[in-house]
Amino acid sequence: MRVHVATDHAGFEISKRLVAHLEAAGHEAVDHGPVDYDAEDDYPSFCINAARAVVRDQRDGVEALGVVFGGSGNGEQMAANKVEGVRAALAWSLATAQLAREHNDANVVAVGARQHTEEEMLEIIDAFLATPFSGAERHARRIAQLGEYETTGGIAGHEIR
Repeated sequence: MRVHVATDHAGFEISKRLVAHLEAAGHEAVDHGPVDYDAEDDYPSFCINAARAVVRDQRDGVEALGVVFGGSGNGEQMAANKVEGVRAALAWSLATAQLAREHNDANVVAVGARQHTEEEMLEIIDAFLATPFSGAERHARRIAQLGEYETTGGIAGHEIR
């Protein structure tokens, strides 16, 4: 699987080890930055580029997911979710990582680099990557509604105020 990775200064050192970890597990890791450590860097462009690459790959039939992280993971998740077609989930445990995939077919996971040990982060990311979408009708229906709203601003049969 191709895994697109992005971070900011808070996750810079871990990102290099994450890429090596993913490649050792047989994944193709694509690092979207940053290239150099800068305590004043801005994460949005890195995370948006990774998220856009995930969507592009998935639309081209390439099996791909994304991993974005920073101090808390919140801003990185928000940045990724600005990209049409992205369903980025903030995961803080194995269960939230697995449920993001099983129930929401999340295609990007956000993790807080300052909230977990490196070992915990790797376990959360590995769980996310290894968990398939359940395909359950109720989950697929809800995901379709999110996509419909994202592209049309409405959800058929539901009032949006």
